[in-house]
Amino acid sequence: MRTNLDFAPYFRSTVGFDRLFDLLDNTGRLTTASNWPPYNIVRSGEDGYVIRLAVPGFSMNELEITQQPNMLVVSGKKADEDGDVLHRGIPTGNFTHKFELADYVDVADARLGEGLLTIELKREVPEAMKPRRIEIAKGTAQQQPNKQIESKAA
Repeated sequence: MRTNLDFAPYFRSTVGFDRLFDLLDNTGRLTTASNWPPYNIVRSGEDGYVIRLAVPGFSMNELEITQQPNMLVVSGKKADEDGDVLHRGIPTGNFTHKFELADYVDVADARLGEGLLTIELKREVPEAMKPRRIEIAKGTAQQQPNKQIESKAA
C-alpha cells in the first residue's frame, strides 16, 4: 500500500530540489517496468557506474543508446527471422529501458561482447560547481559612509 507523501515542509528549507521531489512523487504512478532483458547496475568508483544488459542474439545494428538530459534510453529492435520458428527458447523481442541519470552523469563508453551490452557512466562535475574555499582576509571591518543620492532639479 502506497501513501502519498507531503513534501511541502521541505520546500520551506530547501532550494532547487523541485526535480527530486517530483521524481519521488511520481514513483508511485510509474508502471512496472519490464524486467527483460536482465541488467545489472554496478558502482565502479566514487564517480563511475556500469550498466550491463544481457542481450543474447542482438547485433550492434539492432541496439541503440540515446542520452537525453538526465535520461539514458537503451533500446533493441530485433530483425524478423526468416522462416517459421518452431521453438523460441531465446527471447528476442524488442525492448526499451530508461534509466534516470543524476546531474552531470554522462556515457563514457559502450561495448557489446559475449552477449552483454556494457555502458560505462561517469559523473563529471564542472569546476564551477565544485566546492571552493574562500579565503578570509584579516583586518578591521570598514564602514561604508552613508551616501545620499541627489537628483537634479528641473
